[in-house]
Amino acid sequence: MTIAEVSKKFGLSPDTLRYYERIGLIPRVNRNESGIRDYTEEDCKWIEFIKCMRSAGVQVETLVEYVTLLQQGDKTIEARKQILIEQREKLLSRIEEMERALERLNFKIEEYETKLIPAENNLKRLAHNS
Repeated sequence: MTIAEVSKKFGLSPDTLRYYERIGLIPRVNRNESGIRDYTEEDCKWIEFIKCMRSAGVQVETLVEYVTLLQQGDKTIEARKQILIEQREKLLSRIEEMERALERLNFKIEEYETKLIPAENNLKRLAHNS
């Protein structure tokens, strides 16, 4: 796949894909005879993983650390697992914050529906009857 096709498939700009390759988040992408990047299915799996982790809030620096450890082999399994555990805890915390924000929004919306809208409608009726 070309960089344009991969960009469209994953919703990432070509610049972002080149950046991820340059900093080592995805392995060096092979190039065709013309020097154009030719993404394989394996490359796409890396991109999918990176995109998933980024959407979970994992920082680029943390991903670089994780990928570097991964490339060092089995001796880094525990360190990689620890990174994932820490990131899971951060994500759970963010989810809790978002749930609290959602509850607050729902409360405010309910306030509008149960108090403000009926009050406005009452004022309109009074104005209409005057």
